[in-house]
Amino acid sequence: METDRQIPQPTSEPPRCGAPRRGRPRSEAAELAICQAVERLMADGGTLADLTIEGIAQEAGVGKATIYRRWPNKDALLVDVIARLEEPEPELPGTSVRDDLVVMIDYMRRRGLAKRSRWQLRVALEQMNALPALKEVYYDRVIQRRRLMSRALVERGMANGEIRSDLDSALISEMLVGPMLMRAMVYPDSPLDDPELPALIVDTLLEGLGGPAHSSANPEPAAPMDASLSA
Repeated sequence: METDRQIPQPTSEPPRCGAPRRGRPRSEAAELAICQAVERLMADGGTLADLTIEGIAQEAGVGKATIYRRWPNKDALLVDVIARLEEPEPELPGTSVRDDLVVMIDYMRRRGLAKRSRWQLRVALEQMNALPALKEVYYDRVIQRRRLMSRALVERGMANGEIRSDLDSALISEMLVGPMLMRAMVYPDSPLDDPELPALIVDTLLEGLGGPAHSSANPEPAAPMDASLSA
């Protein structure tokens, strides 16, 4: 059993291009205008590979220097635009690790629905697979951040007794997010409409992974998973 567990923390900054806010400073307004310009160019049929800093600057009505002050290159800008098209990362309630895991996995469910319904996001993610440099930046800025968030939740659960502490935190994190990830990203015909699905996944897994704190708080076993949900 580990006695001094180091909880990993997300190290990268969250993507730029947030939603507009009242009283937004000029620099943030410029960031938003640039990101919206990329979205318009994509809507007009521009591919990620064909977009240029010059074209983006012209569409946004700013100089190239304004873009380069905020992003080191086109790939970094495109990653932030793609992240903007996705569902915003959730704020975790912090009431329990179980509840936080449900919120996080529900975010993955909603992200999967967004990928299916938002054609710009779907096209951007598909095109990114053919652009290794852009895909690497996206992984470092977005995917790795989410992986660390998930693992940090598991580590917290191990520390407070909600999850068994004799297990590998990275593996447990993958076990928790894997079912929803497969549904959202691998099997396009898998149903994602049920808002109770995240809680069902978490509660089913925690019955086997739960530590003393989880067992005392949840004495009754989880209901069996509907066979139709595993299709």
